Amino acid sequence: MRRQRKGEAELAKLMITWVKSDIGYEESQRKTIKALGLRRLNQSVKHDDSPAIRGMAMKVKHLVRVEEVED
Repeated sequence: MRRQRKGEAELAKLMITWVKSDIGYEESQRKTIKALGLRRLNQSVKHDDSPAIRGMAMKVKHLVRVEEVED
């Protein structure tokens, strides 16, 4: 992880929770769930807030809950 320099804002974190099964959805959406680090239903993971992570979360927004958290 990158060190915070004087005057820089701390990186925001996203808490992503898998809330709905991916059964019946496209394979690419299942792969996105795995790429986010989610292995089982109701599991939560923390990621740094970035455009890539937000894009992945938007692709499966009907399957996950996304919250901003302070870490």
